Amino acid sequence: VIGRQGDYERKAVRARLEQMLGDLWESKKIIPPGAKVAIKVNLTGGVKAYDMEGVPAVESVVTHPELVRALGELMIDAGASQIYIVEAVYEWESFTAWGYEEIAGPLNAKLIDLNQPAPYADFTELPVGPDPLIYESFTANRILAEVDTFISVAKMKCHVEAGVTHTMKNLVGMVPYALYREQSTDGARSSFHVDSKVRLPRIIVDLNRARPIHLALIDGIKTIEAGEGTWAADVKQVSPGVLIVGDNALATDTIATAVQGFDPSARYPKTPFTRAENYLNIAHNMDLGTNLLEKIDLLGPSIEDVRYPFRPATGYKS
Repeated sequence: VIGRQGDYERKAVRARLEQMLGDLWESKKIIPPGAKVAIKVNLTGGVKAYDMEGVPAVESVVTHPELVRALGELMIDAGASQIYIVEAVYEWESFTAWGYEEIAGPLNAKLIDLNQPAPYADFTELPVGPDPLIYESFTANRILAEVDTFISVAKMKCHVEAGVTHTMKNLVGMVPYALYREQSTDGARSSFHVDSKVRLPRIIVDLNRARPIHLALIDGIKTIEAGEGTWAADVKQVSPGVLIVGDNALATDTIATAVQGFDPSARYPKTPFTRAENYLNIAHNMDLGTNLLEKIDLLGPSIEDVRYPFRPATGYKS
């Protein structure tokens, strides 16, 4: 479902999301009575890495908390007993500075840093299943295995290496970065980015097989173009004024990619997939859904009605 939404005003966001979810499904199909629900947000980079002066991070690179507040309220109304807001944050301050401690209280939600095993004593393994592409399993916080409903809420963005980043790519941030880097001094999850042309898109697919997404929600109200974070070259705030929600992550990300003005079935090295193979194609071939627009049932405005051409990512700041 596509919905137009021009700002993050609390009542308007809730009303729009409630309408979109109502169009999508009867809540009982996604939220069993008493369900424990994990909402995976995108708080990429951390507070210390953000440097767009005068532009709030929640209106450029990270999931806006008002969208998560509205989603959490609607999940509780649908019968959820416990909400967990989860992310492998670069520092706890990401939750604080970007409004997540503020919304957690009214929702009685628990904030979980996926870099740590807490509230459990240790991590667990999430198996990918038959015929894994790169990893047979992923080490992760046990909460991801124990919730009844898993929701990925991503910002609509391009990505220097992966081409685009929406709800499927958002799962890269669900594993503890200290366990997925080549050396202790490496940047976050550097082992995912070795030979990123081949490995990264397949790792994205493996992650989505290990922890399937039940509901995919994309924040395209205000975001950035030309990259996923302020370390990308020539990033600029844009205001597409759109939300996209779906019960299949691949289909939802496909619609978002088309709204950005890109061909979601493009093959490397065609834009925006200029540095890595198109993980949407790989996911389609692994039967995770479809990235063929003509096979997706779309409600709300058409792609043409809301299309907002993005400048693709070209590289990193020098």
